[in-house]
Amino acid sequence: MAYQIKVKGGLDRSWSEWLGSVKMTSEQQKDGFVITTLIVEAIDQATLFGILDRIRDLNIFLISVTSDGEG
Repeated sequence: MAYQIKVKGGLDRSWSEWLGSVKMTSEQQKDGFVITTLIVEAIDQATLFGILDRIRDLNIFLISVTSDGEG
């Protein structure tokens, strides 16, 4: 199962490995804010919660978490 995690702000690409080798894209919104999307492939719930814990520990603003619905 793949998950898409959106956070507020831009993250340096080096964070990808620290967060668990996720794919990252950043996009500037019309209001000037940057939204970073993390794509995490084929993980279990424990791994997902570990990534979310890291995001929380870094005080990164979590916007959303969605799954592809498969699995």
